[in-house]
Amino acid sequence: MSEAATRSATTSPDLLTSLDPLLREWLPRQRWFAGKGRPVTGFSLVAATELLPVTAQLGLYHLLVRAHQPALQGPGDCYQLLIGIREALPPRLAPALIGHVDRGPLTGRTVYDALYDARPAEVLLEAMRTRARIGALRFDRDGSGGGEGETGDDGEGEGEIPVGLVARVVTSEQSNSSIVYGDTFILKLLRRVVPGVNPDLELPLALAREGCPRVPAPVAWIRADDPEATQTHHDMAASAEDSYVLGVLQPFVRGAADGWELALRELAKGEDFSEEARALGRATAEVHLALARALPTVTLGHAQLRPLVDGMIERLDAAIQAVPALHSYGPGLRSAYEALADLAAEGETWTAQRIHGDLHLGQCLRSPSGQWSLIDFEGEPSKPLAERRLPQPPARDIAGMLRSFDYAAHSLRPHLPGWAAKCRAAYCAGYAETSGRDPRTDPVLLRAYETDKAVYEVVYEARHRPDWLPVPMSAVHRLAAPD
Repeated sequence: MSEAATRSATTSPDLLTSLDPLLREWLPRQRWFAGKGRPVTGFSLVAATELLPVTAQLGLYHLLVRAHQPALQGPGDCYQLLIGIREALPPRLAPALIGHVDRGPLTGRTVYDALYDARPAEVLLEAMRTRARIGALRFDRDGSGGGEGETGDDGEGEGEIPVGLVARVVTSEQSNSSIVYGDTFILKLLRRVVPGVNPDLELPLALAREGCPRVPAPVAWIRADDPEATQTHHDMAASAEDSYVLGVLQPFVRGAADGWELALRELAKGEDFSEEARALGRATAEVHLALARALPTVTLGHAQLRPLVDGMIERLDAAIQAVPALHSYGPGLRSAYEALADLAAEGETWTAQRIHGDLHLGQCLRSPSGQWSLIDFEGEPSKPLAERRLPQPPARDIAGMLRSFDYAAHSLRPHLPGWAAKCRAAYCAGYAETSGRDPRTDPVLLRAYETDKAVYEVVYEARHRPDWLPVPMSAVHRLAAPD
């Protein structure tokens, strides 16, 4: 990164004048836009940084933009955008088009999503390699196995980033965006961002310190100072709580198979998946044990569990209002939650710890050697960051994986009898082999969390994929029945 590029760089305050009408059309169409179904009435600029000066060939802006939607409470969601500027797009970049500018300082230019362009993507990697500071952006990396924000003196060793890696964007549907560099690294760029300690960086770093091989260790990361917090603290350097985590660079697992796609392939061939499920159970337990060593745990007694149960009941009541087909199952589903509360009232306690938070087959990778890895520790993006960082029973992760086996089984027509049940049993057995405790020995806790997950799925499918609604409804039928 040149000396000029390392200096603070800002953009024209009139930049949004050029982009506003185009972003109103383009942003709601993106898979990662959270405010679908509600009009965008305007934007405000949180931070803007010029990464490449606008020339006849190419310009690059990094923007944090807040989208205003009157139907939503609060100030509006903040999105990370990398805006490329060219006079005209080559055909290879046609899918990235945002629009042609007819007003403001970019009049006459064409703007596009720069992640689809190798040169802008390589700018990000070079900035991480050199630990650049550009405007509000801070590019950090861990060359010594240290913690978040800690780097080695010389930047060499395990965290070394070679030059010359060719970038390509991952085009599959995702709630964020990813760039692969050669076959060496993958950069996950968060699209909807909030200030604070993000578990997608925090937890993999903690696991790396524990030497847990089941999660690729972060090599580098990108942050942006929160301008409002910086002003509040009288322009002191922003802490992790006062900055946005924008992206995490991790090793790319070459030849890895996505757990969901692998399960579907085996299903299509009529093959058994239980040995893979058992291995995945062992991997999950390894991660849970490492997180319990690395970060504080808490004990959940009656006083702590009652609010959790109340939250489950509130979500069920809201789901019944949204999906009338749930109404007849209401008493049975509610009994799953009340049974848990009754156990707590009798003096039962549980351990809560940091967990993955959104575990399913699609969050798992199997290497060609058969090693399973867990990825994407962001948690459920729709939930507040503080809630995603709360200690929770590991049963929540386990319930999410059990539901994922059920979804995979129902994707095949006709269904393979018993496929999901065998996978569920094998996964729990594998978990017990490593953790020493079989999740099925606490059936009340597991049923409550699986019920909560199935209720969420019913609402999601009813709104977005009604053809899939029978999958969670079959689980609801089972979970609502008396044991």
